Amino acid sequence: MPVPEFLRKLRRHVGHDLLPLVGVTAVVLDGGGRVLLHRRSDDGRWATPGGILEPGEQPARAVIREVREETGVLVEVERLATVIGQEPHTYPNGDRVQFLDLAFRCRPVGGELGVDGDESLDVGWFAPDGLPRMADRILERIRCAREPEGEPHYER
Repeated sequence: MPVPEFLRKLRRHVGHDLLPLVGVTAVVLDGGGRVLLHRRSDDGRWATPGGILEPGEQPARAVIREVREETGVLVEVERLATVIGQEPHTYPNGDRVQFLDLAFRCRPVGGELGVDGDESLDVGWFAPDGLPRMADRILERIRCAREPEGEPHYER
């Protein structure tokens, strides 16, 4: 996955120290209830599209951008589904991060399904009962986003 330029600059100053970052995730549901997933190029795992919020960027616009970049699909944000502070994570290069993830329920409004050749190895629509193996945190985002209405889910 490409590292945003602002993060490269920041890492020059803080090295591998823990950085708190805001991540955005899209749970895209089509009219039949299928979920849009992409297979990540960095680890080969299936996941919901998403990425890092860049300085000055609004979260809903960021999630629209990330979905388009990773899957080719143009989406409209319907609502915020989850707000979760994730556990700290260390990347193979030693960089440490802790994400506050904002997951949005979205619906497709255009575009063409396809891989970008950079962040995604594959993309596809999956029925909720036919999802590939994924991390529990991703499955929880999908579960919350599939609820038709309600307040965003958050950890207490």
